[in-house]
Amino acid sequence: MKTYKIHLIRHGLTEGNLKQQYIGVTDLPLAGVGVTELQRLRDETEYPKVDKVYSSPMLRCLQTARILYPGRDIQTVDNMREIDFGDFEGKTANELEANPAYADWAAGRINAAPNGEDNTEFAKRLCVGLNQIVRDMMSSGAEQAAVIMHGGAIMMLLASCAVPRKSMVEWTCASGSGFSIMVTPSLYHSSGVVEVIDYV
Repeated sequence: MKTYKIHLIRHGLTEGNLKQQYIGVTDLPLAGVGVTELQRLRDETEYPKVDKVYSSPMLRCLQTARILYPGRDIQTVDNMREIDFGDFEGKTANELEANPAYADWAAGRINAAPNGEDNTEFAKRLCVGLNQIVRDMMSSGAEQAAVIMHGGAIMMLLASCAVPRKSMVEWTCASGSGFSIMVTPSLYHSSGVVEVIDYV
């Protein structure tokens, strides 16, 4: 039975990452150190050879895709964007420490930051995005693909549909790294489940 491999790779470091800010919809570029780190990883390690490269439309992801897969066509998938942090966007945990809504959100007592995207809707959106990628791969004949996306999005997607079953925090990955998943069409179309098979 034909299977498909998809490599979910987190974008490089931005100034927001370095400042430990919540950055979702803010379209930050890579920081200089992020570019340098990705170039080093590309030159010192072997990224998976793929038939197609997909990316979140955010600048930090597109820049990462161009560094890791130079000269390749990049197909953007809007549904793979990071979550909208609403009123917490651009702020750090320290800045939000005294905010009762932040305490509730961080503890999981509320499902969305004020004026932000609901976690359940975020998970559904990512699953729709993955389905768009799988269907495109099947129709185009691609067997392996890279998807350059966001750390939080990788965590939420794998916590939602991957085996082995793990919590979001267990799917944390460093910039320029990620996880490889295998999609078996019969299992995926019947249950929406994918299998994590390796680290990137």
